[in-house]
Amino acid sequence: MYRKQIRRRRAVFIGLVALAFVMLTVTFGSGSGGVGSAFGAVFGPIQNVASDALKPARDLINWFDDTFEAKGERERLERDLAKARSEAVAGKAAVEQNRQLRKLVGLKSSGRIPSGYRPVTASVVSRSPTMWLSTVGIDRGTADGIEVDDPVVSADGLVGTISAASANEATVTLITDGASAVSVKIVPSGAQGVLRPRIGSAGDLVIEFLDETSGIGQDQSVVTAGWREDDLASLYPPNLPIGEVRDAPLDEREAIQSVSVRAYPDFRNLDLVQVLTGGSRG
Repeated sequence: MYRKQIRRRRAVFIGLVALAFVMLTVTFGSGSGGVGSAFGAVFGPIQNVASDALKPARDLINWFDDTFEAKGERERLERDLAKARSEAVAGKAAVEQNRQLRKLVGLKSSGRIPSGYRPVTASVVSRSPTMWLSTVGIDRGTADGIEVDDPVVSADGLVGTISAASANEATVTLITDGASAVSVKIVPSGAQGVLRPRIGSAGDLVIEFLDETSGIGQDQSVVTAGWREDDLASLYPPNLPIGEVRDAPLDEREAIQSVSVRAYPDFRNLDLVQVLTGGSRG
């Protein structure tokens, strides 16, 4: 008797399971019909409740997906922007370098660099660590024919002389260095004197010991004087441009003291220079 009850229960259980599979198949396969409708009527509310309960989770997953996608897009745009900026900077640098090279060629073709000198173009690779604009380092040296005391010009005019050199690099002492002194003349007045940096004012130049006090005017050109006496000669050839008179003297007594000069080269932003090798400096 007991065994019959167990077998009967098993049969009922198996039948219910089979019926459940049939009902699921009919419901999700056809989506309609009496049995499907009845099944949906029973389990529909449960399904809706479950869907509402899971909505925050689905929204959170979608938010993460959208966030990661937006982050990836932002990173891509930042890379593209960085690349565009780099290309723009490189383009501007190339344009500026081309401009300087043209001006250096123009300096030579205009006759401002005397014959007999062989210009060696070099890039500035280091600068003095102080604010006084004393020296710069360049990427050419004795292997290129550069020697100590060779004059150095930029596209705008005289910047200094070679003070040290090795095979592949050299140091340029600028005319803004505190120990610098350059014999110069003012054109067209013809007055001559010694150009030095103004103490306590980085980058400012002044002409001292003028031999002539008349005819000096604002904006007149200042060039190297160039001189030779017996076996002595100036480090610089004549007529290299340096700058222009900033302030015309008020009277002769002031002119005897000094004349301020605005230099043509931008010593803070030197990029390309030319070393004038060989030649006669007198």
